[in-house]
Amino acid sequence: MVLKYPHATEKATYCVENESKIQFVVDNTATKPEIRKAVEKMFGQQVTSVRTMMTTKGEKKAIVGFSNEKAAEEILSRLGIM
Repeated sequence: MVLKYPHATEKATYCVENESKIQFVVDNTATKPEIRKAVEKMFGQQVTSVRTMMTTKGEKKAIVGFSNEKAAEEILSRLGIM
């Protein structure tokens, strides 16, 4: 399983509202193309960008951008976060 859970913080909420990007904690061995495919398959939205980074806790975090500006809000509302 590539995606573990959405990363919900104040900064992540800002990204959703202003940039249409969602942050996910992902498997440490996941690559950017794997993350892109998993998000597109799971949520049915076209992904435009994937950025990854390692957190200080040793987890890998992905910031996923969408072409549709309302996609991020829709996905988080489906997940029950917003």
